[in-house]
Amino acid sequence: MSGAELKVLPGHVPAVIPSLTPKGRVAATNQLRLAIGVPMRDRAGLDQFVAQVSDPASPNFRHFLSREELTARFGPTVEDYEAVKKFAVSNGLTITVAHNNRLLLDVAGPAAAVEKAFQVTLRTYAHPTEARDFFAPDSEPKVDAALPVVDILGLSDYYRPHPKVKKNKAAHVRPKNGSAPDGSGDLFGNDFRNAYVPGSTLTGAGQSVGLVEFDGYFPIDIFNYANQSGNGRTNIVIQAVLLDGYNGTPSTGINGGEGETELDIEMAMAIAPGLAKIVSFEAGEGGNQNDVLNAMLADTNILNLSCSWGWGGPTSSTDAIFESMDAVGQSFFNASGDDGAFTPGANSENGVDNPEAGNVPSSSPYITQVGGTTLSMNGAGTSWASEVVWAWDSGPSVSWQNATSSAGGISSYYAIPTWQTNVSNMASRGGSTSFRNIPDVAANADNVYEIYDNGNSKNGAFDGNGGTSCAAPMWAGFMALVNQQLAAQGGKAVGFINPAIYNIAAGLNYASCFHDVTSGNNTWVSSPDLFYATVNYDLCTGLGTMNGTNLINALAMIPSPSFLPPVRGSGGFTLQWNAVAGYSYQIQYTSNLKSTNWTDLGSSIIATNSVASLSDSFTNAQRFYRVVLVP
Repeated sequence: MSGAELKVLPGHVPAVIPSLTPKGRVAATNQLRLAIGVPMRDRAGLDQFVAQVSDPASPNFRHFLSREELTARFGPTVEDYEAVKKFAVSNGLTITVAHNNRLLLDVAGPAAAVEKAFQVTLRTYAHPTEARDFFAPDSEPKVDAALPVVDILGLSDYYRPHPKVKKNKAAHVRPKNGSAPDGSGDLFGNDFRNAYVPGSTLTGAGQSVGLVEFDGYFPIDIFNYANQSGNGRTNIVIQAVLLDGYNGTPSTGINGGEGETELDIEMAMAIAPGLAKIVSFEAGEGGNQNDVLNAMLADTNILNLSCSWGWGGPTSSTDAIFESMDAVGQSFFNASGDDGAFTPGANSENGVDNPEAGNVPSSSPYITQVGGTTLSMNGAGTSWASEVVWAWDSGPSVSWQNATSSAGGISSYYAIPTWQTNVSNMASRGGSTSFRNIPDVAANADNVYEIYDNGNSKNGAFDGNGGTSCAAPMWAGFMALVNQQLAAQGGKAVGFINPAIYNIAAGLNYASCFHDVTSGNNTWVSSPDLFYATVNYDLCTGLGTMNGTNLINALAMIPSPSFLPPVRGSGGFTLQWNAVAGYSYQIQYTSNLKSTNWTDLGSSIIATNSVASLSDSFTNAQRFYRVVLVP
């Protein structure tokens, strides 16, 4: 085969390789697991479809596809998939999983066969920042130019997925006004509902949350958290889906990923105590992210997804899976990161698109990026008081190794999405008018009480947990509330929320739908001037945190009630208003429009169709009426 007949697949050789001396070669008989990415047949068409299905102004809004329709319309062709299968088998590789959507082909085989198939040499090296050896190809893989392959995961273990949870050192003094059962003042259970969905009767009933994980969990920890926080949480089914040969045995210790897995589960149930199920998709530290994500995409029962892990490596197949999730109506929330502001440039020290930094997928425009705040509450977790940017260590003199705050910044790879172009004065906020800005939203990332490590909720000098890891699964739980409400009214799923939330933020209802975080920063020594919180959007906390029922109704597209002409009767009249069947409304009156006090007229009314009504008698007093949607 001549060079002209080959194509090179970039992004598989860690950038550090040229500076390292190989220790040896991977043994020829070592078995490797690979996930080969196959290109979609019409990626441009998928881009257009997702833009329409996610846009509230489009006639195709929320007209999602089934998995089968998605594959038939945009997925890799049967012929392309068969060609990749044939290639794998002819090169001595065994097919382990043939995915229904044909986006991935999982194979296994000896290192010698892998080297031959992709024309690489697999060498071993001492990892420059971790106490372990790793393997990687010494050149980018090559395949026949006509072979439909876009990337291969598993050619290296240099990039291992890492959890984003942080352990709070006692020196980081923060407000302590939660209801944690140990008396620490950390935030716990219903505190998050009191802060973000006060008064709501929605619990996530009938909904499920799916979590990206690379470690297991101890069931006793989850039971104890659910039992102590109450509100029916012990009824939630917790299920592990094991992938890539992982056996589900959790690691232990404060640095283990098990703490991340359990935190994710506990945060999802904290805000959505009535969930039907929480599914932990687990691949272990040797697993690959695309297998996890594709398993989540394939599950038709889960609409609400979250990830609190970062990784490196090629992103083509990963983005195809994310965009496929958007097309079928799933909502995916990703923790933006915990090391402060992202620095400019793909290869910069903390560049969001720098695979060496392991920040993937924090710049992907196909998912919702979630930053972090420090939440202060009234009483012991009674109600929301205020929020600032989560920042344990920030400021112009803080080094990268010590920077610990809500990540945000500008992608050097992804163009600015159309839905982000309506942010006013983006440049003055430190953002870009040409590239994707991060994050989109935020939630609490500080003073979180967790039960983890087989019963150990505290550990030595550490006092409570934090990080954007806490925030992303809370948003997945919150979205379960929105999807519960939509299901009750016979509506479609929420899907990818970014076009909708940026549209809300540009309108008159922003202040009622979001807690705007305007204080704090995520600066550090290599980003001394960026970024600072400001009014509306900023590159620390995005649009802010969820403001309860108002945001739920806005995302569920529940229209505000409006009066129809009243009907006069004998001795009185009947008020009528536009309504949504199944929702509660309250008629109120006042004799003075300058007064802030309104009196309920009878009990609330549950609408049975598109028009609701309530009668009142004529009185000698002047009355002004209004109708409000009851949370």
